[in-house]
Amino acid sequence: MSIVKKFLKTKPICKVSFRLAGDHVNGADKIAVVGDFNDWDPAVHPMRKLKRGGFSLTVDLETGSEYLFRYLVDGNVWENDGEADRYQPTPYGDGDNCVLVL
Repeated sequence: MSIVKKFLKTKPICKVSFRLAGDHVNGADKIAVVGDFNDWDPAVHPMRKLKRGGFSLTVDLETGSEYLFRYLVDGNVWENDGEADRYQPTPYGDGDNCVLVL
């Protein structure tokens, strides 16, 4: 897992790259990044499957904010990113959401 943040100098935008290695996703067919920045809708930010079995996605997010997110694997398994800035309990009591600080 990795998260790379690239802050733009001319706009209040950060290009955030999410990357999951193939050995971490255990043969998943599809993964989406879902969070409060896309109303937790898995159709908005599907990750692109890479040749070696991993997944990647880059999104533009406004700086000066914090965002909650998780990965949704094959439509039914929630995963967190070990490189999140911190974690916050979900309102459903079933685990933690990742927090991205920009």
